Amino acid sequence: LSAEHKTLPSKYFYDQRGAELFEQICDLDEYYPTRTEISILQEKLPEIAGHIGPGATVLEPGSGSGIKTRLLLEALDNPVAYVPIDVAREQLIDYANSLALDFPYLEVLPVCADFTQHNPLPDLAQSSTNPLIYFPGSTIGNFPPEEAIALLQRWRAMLGDNGSLLIGVDLRKDRCTLEAAYNDAQGVTAAFNLNLLNRLNRELDANFDTAHFEHFANYDRLSGAVRMWLISQRRQQVHINGSTTIEFDLDEAICTEYSYKYSPSEFAQLTRQASWQAAKHWTDSDELFSLWYLTASH
Repeated sequence: LSAEHKTLPSKYFYDQRGAELFEQICDLDEYYPTRTEISILQEKLPEIAGHIGPGATVLEPGSGSGIKTRLLLEALDNPVAYVPIDVAREQLIDYANSLALDFPYLEVLPVCADFTQHNPLPDLAQSSTNPLIYFPGSTIGNFPPEEAIALLQRWRAMLGDNGSLLIGVDLRKDRCTLEAAYNDAQGVTAAFNLNLLNRLNRELDANFDTAHFEHFANYDRLSGAVRMWLISQRRQQVHINGSTTIEFDLDEAICTEYSYKYSPSEFAQLTRQASWQAAKHWTDSDELFSLWYLTASH
């Protein structure tokens, strides 16, 4: 916030309240990614499971509530373990306990951590030669392309030559559809964005007045990114933790999220740069969203 161009990393959206609000966003009429990806899964799961093969250990960075994961685990041939990784502790614990009850044959080992950092993974009771990272949704779009490549390269190194990746990728499309998805009529996305400031108030003793900030989202066609902002509605000062003062001008913005959209050719090129090979990808009939199965490139 003290930089010339103010930012707040989007990973901090997901405290307990933020996680609840995001689940509401996923059910909104304007927010097409979740229902579209689920429709792809429901139609293509037998084929997807065939590509993945038997005995998989599934790691899921940013697992959330895991609706799509249940569909995948049910379709896989004898998966041996599931490792959800998430920063929203309460949601993670509830989800892991629920999943362990529903899949008693599956070793469920939750890790409360920031998946963008290097974290030791738990030891598995049963070793697996078929590790899979499952990264659904459009979270890869929250990283600028160079950071997305670095993340995918790290996962490639972590999984080794037998590893594979099943990843959701939001596709480029018309401005109207994209901007509506991040500016819903009910204002849930606005509440989700403003909750970042409420979290700073709760956890870092800040004094943001959310009535003096406004949610805004726009699509930049050149970069392919939707950007979310919190815009100051007046000149103001905010104090954080009793020791830091942040000055805001009228209409000064905090960038809180980038969400990059890709054409299939753009994403295929990105995967090659990250030492993955695109074995197969699937889209819905309207080509709004895509799901990619990547294998380790040798």
